[in-house]
Amino acid sequence: MENESLKKNTLLGLGNPLLDISAIVEQEFLIKYELKPNDAILADAEKHKNLYAELVEKYKTEYIAGGSVQNALRVCQWLIGKPSVTTFFGCVGEDNYSKVLNQRAVSEGVNARYQYTGAEPTGTCAVLVTGHHRSLCANLGAANCFTIDHILLPDNKKLVNTARFYYISGFFLTVSPPSIMEVANVALANDRPLAMNLSAPFISQFYKEPLMQVLPYVDVLFGNETEAETFAQEQDFGTKDIKEIAIKLCNMPKQNEKRSRVVVLTQGVHPVILAHNGKIKEFPVKVLPADQLVDTNGAGDAFAGGFLSQYIQGRDLTVSIKCGMWAARQIVQRSGCTFDGKANFDPAEE
Repeated sequence: MENESLKKNTLLGLGNPLLDISAIVEQEFLIKYELKPNDAILADAEKHKNLYAELVEKYKTEYIAGGSVQNALRVCQWLIGKPSVTTFFGCVGEDNYSKVLNQRAVSEGVNARYQYTGAEPTGTCAVLVTGHHRSLCANLGAANCFTIDHILLPDNKKLVNTARFYYISGFFLTVSPPSIMEVANVALANDRPLAMNLSAPFISQFYKEPLMQVLPYVDVLFGNETEAETFAQEQDFGTKDIKEIAIKLCNMPKQNEKRSRVVVLTQGVHPVILAHNGKIKEFPVKVLPADQLVDTNGAGDAFAGGFLSQYIQGRDLTVSIKCGMWAARQIVQRSGCTFDGKANFDPAEE
């Protein structure tokens, strides 16, 4: 039976819409452009200026709708199977890439409310696959041009005010902290959950001020072990123990004291860590045979989307995490954050 509480615009996300340009490359390609496996960085204007052209010219590339939050919302919609439950805000260029992104988002049920700019082309992300690893190098382009004006437009402001859950990426801290704080304050004023992803180690290192400004408003925090360890190091937690870090993240200052913070940390093939109310729970990961693993691009986004698809329906945290793990397992068996057919998640089988 369809969940009656799942109305249109239940979950609203802000992020960077990017078109992924994905290819299998050699380790030498990463070395040439000073990139690491399983990392995510912003492109350097000088260092990476030839990367995208060389990638398209020398390798067999796939173009896949991407961007962390948009991916998570697409996965969430796939699991829910009811259109327009999610709304997405982000900035794109007035070009063919934005048409591809919009077509994919809309066809998969996301209500994409893009801000358009003629100043920059639609953002792209080089997804460099080496074995089972992926290195992400994002050229934000138009995504960097998002302004708070867009969410203050009357129709968009109404969507912000009426959504019941919110999701933002750490990546968006590099673009529009005022937009994030606008949404965070709406969430706080209306006692609605705000979820956020640490996104990448460099966010904790180089965007500390906006990160620490929004963190007190965050009710659900996602991250992986590398992101969590980097955050802990930058904030002088004095430990590398992932469970201790999770508890410390829970206990950081929080604006809405009615709801204790939930921290969810993934660790690849190692157990997912849930920290809540001073307690830790671990969830073992079902490890896929090597021949079923295609690439890990989008696994973290899929996990967040899977988790949120259950969380916004009021399911408990255990079911939400099991759905996140299920969704990530589906995505790593395909190229990029893609899926097909009807989602058949069954918590009893997880």
